[in-house]
Amino acid sequence: QVQLAESGGGLVQVGSSLRLSCAGSGRSGTPYNMAWFRQAPGKEREFVAAITWSSGVTRYVDSVKGRFTISRNNAENTIYLQMNSLKVEDTGVYYCAAHPGWLDVQTTPRYWGQGTQVTVSS
Repeated sequence: QVQLAESGGGLVQVGSSLRLSCAGSGRSGTPYNMAWFRQAPGKEREFVAAITWSSGVTRYVDSVKGRFTISRNNAENTIYLQMNSLKVEDTGVYYCAAHPGWLDVQTTPRYWGQGTQVTVSS
């Protein structure tokens, strides 16, 4: 079974940057596509960004385009989310996710991490 572990969350001011990491096991051999989701207080979990494990193709939700960058390091079984120009509305719990399918990892991931809190204050 795939296990995912996020890190890098914290409390920052608007306009600041954070870099989230997600370390997993088994992605190099499966292979698994990876994604980031987030859940703001009182709202449903939403898709943020995704990346294929083999080719590095990426996709982003419109609200983070130009500010967030998803990347990968296959040798370390790790993906990252570089978040720049953070806004208050970026606040939420960020989750790492995985699924063999490209569409499914963006909609109904098979595996989830425990989540890491990102709080952006004005």
